[in-house]
Amino acid sequence: MISRTSLDKAVVQALAGKWIEAHNIVQEDEEGELACWIHAVLHRQEGDLPNARYWYARCGHELRKNVPPEDELHEIRAALGK
Repeated sequence: MISRTSLDKAVVQALAGKWIEAHNIVQEDEEGELACWIHAVLHRQEGDLPNARYWYARCGHELRKNVPPEDELHEIRAALGK
């Protein structure tokens, strides 16, 4: 499991358009709910919806087409207490 600080860094990177950097962080944790949620949003951002759905299922969330990925990343930051 990676730290909340690292998870927040991944979200900040994703919001800045640094997909690879964000993905490198979250792929270190394939079990944590928040890491899997970030992972899902990242794959959604890149347009890989089957992979995104896999990660959404891992974290217990659903892909919400009416919520932009950037808004979802802000939700994750709030869940991290930021």
